[in-house]
Amino acid sequence: MKAISFVAGAALATVASTASADTLTVYTYDSFTSDWGPGPAVEKAFEAECDCDLEFVAMGDGAELLARLKLEGARTDADIVLGLDTNLTAAAKDTGLFAPHSVTADWSLPIEWTDTTFIPYDWGYFAFVYDKEKVSNPPESFDALAASDLSILIQDPRSSTPGLGLLLWVKSVYGDKAAEAWAGLNDQVVTVTKGWSEAYGMFLEGEADLVLSYTTSPAYHLIAEDDDSKAAIAFEEGNYMQIEVAGKVASSDQPELADKFMAFVASEAFQSIIPTTNWMYPAVTPKAGLPAGFETLAQPGKALVFSSEEAGALRKPAVEEWLATSAK
Repeated sequence: MKAISFVAGAALATVASTASADTLTVYTYDSFTSDWGPGPAVEKAFEAECDCDLEFVAMGDGAELLARLKLEGARTDADIVLGLDTNLTAAAKDTGLFAPHSVTADWSLPIEWTDTTFIPYDWGYFAFVYDKEKVSNPPESFDALAASDLSILIQDPRSSTPGLGLLLWVKSVYGDKAAEAWAGLNDQVVTVTKGWSEAYGMFLEGEADLVLSYTTSPAYHLIAEDDDSKAAIAFEEGNYMQIEVAGKVASSDQPELADKFMAFVASEAFQSIIPTTNWMYPAVTPKAGLPAGFETLAQPGKALVFSSEEAGALRKPAVEEWLATSAK
């Protein structure tokens, strides 16, 4: 009876402790919180510092995060949104739902970071990934891709940040002739998925020859699976760059804890998790450098990127242009 009473008492104490702990709610995308993603390690590391409960709420992809936040407004449960990118930050700022940050760091980005609302946590280049055992002569430009008989999987730009990134990539290369480019590329598109996870999963199941992903994606197969059969293509015209960001929600009921998490995102503890869980380049290079295998990745000869303001202005017309050509 004493043992049973002790266990019951310990359980009640645990419940009481959990109930009294401050909770920080972070909205993010589903692959971040997966068992193989950064979420579990980030949660463990931050909770060890904060004496709090870090709770992730997962959604399909970055664009869905913004749509959810717009729907909820100031009533949202989110304290932090993690998973938007610079193609969405202008629209996110326009909502008035985000607070400024005071984080400083030695950012290791290809561009200077001056945003006072959002902080970067990783970055990479969009690319088409293929299996070297199935595709022997991968196309090295959009024109070559359109002229090939290869099938591709892409993501919906209305719900997915890679999907939107592809539209802006095409726009940065073709400008006013982007619609013509899409008219050629659409013949290769097998499926448009809601998010990245669905598309990449279909690619691994052999549903298409190429999938829109990142130049860093092959690192996962190489490091985690000891498989060097996957490769990404550096296009002759350049590859479009993505910078993923975190932001503090202005209506957070845990403002100090949210500030602490924002600072944690730029820390060694967080950044060292990114390369081999989110399979992207960290926004601050860890002291140990990048893991072995990253040096083998495709390196675009040119980085293509619109400013957040340019991307915000182009987003709607680019989506409309894509929809119009996809319907034909």
